[in-house]
Amino acid sequence: MLAKLRPDGCARDRAGNRTLFYDQYASLVLLSMFSPAMDSLRAIRQASALKKVQALLGCASSSSRPYSLGSLSEAARVFDPALLAGVAAELGAELKPLASDPRLADVRGALTLCDGTLLAALPRLAASAWNHSHAGRPLHGWRMHCQFDLSLGAPHDVAVTDYRNSGKSDERAVLKARLAAGRCYVMDRGYFDYSLFDAVVAAGSDYVCRVKRHIALTPDADRAGEGERPVTDAARRAGVVRDVVGTAGIADRRDRRANHPVRLVYVEVTVAPRDVRGGGGGKAKGPPRVETLILATNLLDVPAEVIALVYKHRWGVELFFRFFKQVLGCRHLISDDPDGVAIQCYCAVIACLLITLWSGRAADKATWRMVGWFLGGLADEGELLAHLSAPDRRGVKLAAKEALWKKLGY
Repeated sequence: MLAKLRPDGCARDRAGNRTLFYDQYASLVLLSMFSPAMDSLRAIRQASALKKVQALLGCASSSSRPYSLGSLSEAARVFDPALLAGVAAELGAELKPLASDPRLADVRGALTLCDGTLLAALPRLAASAWNHSHAGRPLHGWRMHCQFDLSLGAPHDVAVTDYRNSGKSDERAVLKARLAAGRCYVMDRGYFDYSLFDAVVAAGSDYVCRVKRHIALTPDADRAGEGERPVTDAARRAGVVRDVVGTAGIADRRDRRANHPVRLVYVEVTVAPRDVRGGGGGKAKGPPRVETLILATNLLDVPAEVIALVYKHRWGVELFFRFFKQVLGCRHLISDDPDGVAIQCYCAVIACLLITLWSGRAADKATWRMVGWFLGGLADEGELLAHLSAPDRRGVKLAAKEALWKKLGY
């Protein structure tokens, strides 16, 4: 699939002496996703001189010399990252839906978890400077916007912008420009925007979004289905305390209200306060407290307990970000160029898609580790296949753990 990338970037090679092609560069970046020792551009350069790597990736040269740092660095500015996005889309089309919670069958669209994350950049690049540390050192970064398909256990769409989260890089603007039909977008408070809600509905999709406490909702008694709804016993067990439908926003301000009926579901959850101050280490601060989440949605016929369950699954995109950064090594960027960052992100998405295709379940650290051992020669093909064929017992283990906590009174 990567072989078709080879012609890209060759138009400027009038002398015909290019030795590093797009498919080879992408293969090296992909290999680094499964090899913890390849944690920098210099490590990738060193690995490119190994005979086994050259044979594996088809980048053997007559001199068997490694690619120069200049060539690897220039590659990020020469090759088009959109071509890798096409490869990721082609792989995504081969994915089959994973086993899901049967309670989500009432949701008609594919659950798509939306969020963004900052990617810290080490090089001091003025275009990526976004803040300063307490010591006055400039901080740098890019923002990755991700749409994670819960049914496939893999990203559906990825975009890379500057760090600012404003203007063209605003997460709401990025999502609005990349909406698709037949989806149910699950979003956190940062996506709260009436025009985005209207755009989702106009695109033929649905949404579930946590909104801020100051949201205004005016039930219209003349419109059928609006007003307070009774909370069922099943909804109360899920923490739902209120269910109401009406017009959201300021009635006399078209630019600050939704143009469709909005349903608000109030859910009480127990949270442990966290110390988010510097040096706090994220440790619990004080006893747990009850907090009310306000979920806005256009799903008027779905039970309230299912709406609460849908938002609970939003944590799946956070787990993907953790896998993306900590396991695939994208906490460290190998390029300070925006196209280079996009290439690394698309390669990480492709690695995630490959693991999901091979294993038939969401990508996890154990499978990533086994594939890395196989590529490094520590595990043979039979051991890799045995791991991929092992039954997935994570749901059974989680259910047993939850039962134990209930038995202990928690």
